[in-house]
Amino acid sequence: MRTGTSGPSCEPAHPINRAWALFTLPSPSAHLEDITSLGRPENRPGGALAGVAGPPPAQVRTIGPLHLRDPRHTLLIMFEVRIHGRGGQGVVTAAELLSVAAFAEGRHAQAFPSFGSERTGAPVVAFCRIADKEIRVREPVVAPDALVVQDATLLHQVDVFAGLKPGGYVLINSTSTPGQLGLGDLEESLGVGRLLTIPATDLAREHIGRPVANLVLLGGLAAFTGIVHLPALLVAMQHHFPGTLGTKNSAAATAAYELVQSLVPSHP
Repeated sequence: MRTGTSGPSCEPAHPINRAWALFTLPSPSAHLEDITSLGRPENRPGGALAGVAGPPPAQVRTIGPLHLRDPRHTLLIMFEVRIHGRGGQGVVTAAELLSVAAFAEGRHAQAFPSFGSERTGAPVVAFCRIADKEIRVREPVVAPDALVVQDATLLHQVDVFAGLKPGGYVLINSTSTPGQLGLGDLEESLGVGRLLTIPATDLAREHIGRPVANLVLLGGLAAFTGIVHLPALLVAMQHHFPGTLGTKNSAAATAAYELVQSLVPSHP
């Protein structure tokens, strides 16, 4: 894969590092359409965002053929996300699409996985970094600003909260409350509105027809942290999953976004 028509070749040196090659995005202003292939007619000036009814939102800027909402979330240095799940749950895809959405909003972004075992059902971790400046660090995220837990059974198997920064965000896929999950002390230590559970699998079944909650949780994370805006996330999803599947995933992510907005203070 090439990062642009005149850009350098970007081939992974090792399968485990594939996401490094594809999703370490060093220049938010360069080769956007070539990297994300988002130049669809509905995304051009005067058209609606893919999957979003009506005219482009207010406060937009044009990036190549795209209309995307101007990012207003100020990054101090870097925002780091760690996503925990199991093999087959789309953990790596979630990190990749989060990075693409951030990149489309003019940020530098990086996403990559860490596999303990590649078998289905084994614990999997993926990482995403988002910054306003070039990202030079290449290590796994050990002190995340936000944690996403796609499978609540991991709470009893993996130390998912290791390194979480004080006041960080925790989003867990569960129908149980934090107290019911035994996380009351953590909820109190993080502060009000920093630990949230949502029924992401139920939302996936309702809107997608399958119990795959990875992109549902991305919608929730966008509302929870304000690190990316929903329109950019939906465009990234519909590019990755074109057609009906993309529309369904967008609907599920939007439902999660709206649910989280109703539970915690929203970000502009």
